[in-house]
Amino acid sequence: MNSRVKVAVADATTGSVIVKSENNADYGYVRLEQTRLVIEDSGFMKSKVVSALVHGTISELQKAGFYAGQELPGGIYVKESLEPFNKVNPERDLKIAGSTGIVCTLNGQPIFRKTYYTMAANAQDVIVKHDNVDQIRAAYDGQPSTAINANTNFDNI
Repeated sequence: MNSRVKVAVADATTGSVIVKSENNADYGYVRLEQTRLVIEDSGFMKSKVVSALVHGTISELQKAGFYAGQELPGGIYVKESLEPFNKVNPERDLKIAGSTGIVCTLNGQPIFRKTYYTMAANAQDVIVKHDNVDQIRAAYDGQPSTAINANTNFDNI
């Protein structure tokens, strides 16, 4: 049901796939993308693009021979946790509820979310279900809804 993992273009002008670190020009990353079919809690299925970064030295990334559109084995998986992945900058990986800007929480603790690429075909997502649903719903109140209800005419979609 999921597409193959593909190497994304970092610079459309040059076609480069390697992004150099802003802090150290010897390091960088390559962005990988995968389109996944997701069934939401409401039972509605949609396509969603997930991405992950492969970090390394510029020389190692170049040696790997990554190119735009290259298909790779394996998949991208999501890992969520109540413990930050980055102790120095924990805000980097906060799980945010859509366009609301609200951090998803469980029992008042923030949830952290990170994506990883793996060559293993059987990697599974690890999801922490948030419990601040009312706060998130309130933030969406007044925003135009894109949800499909039972009366939607699918012939026009």
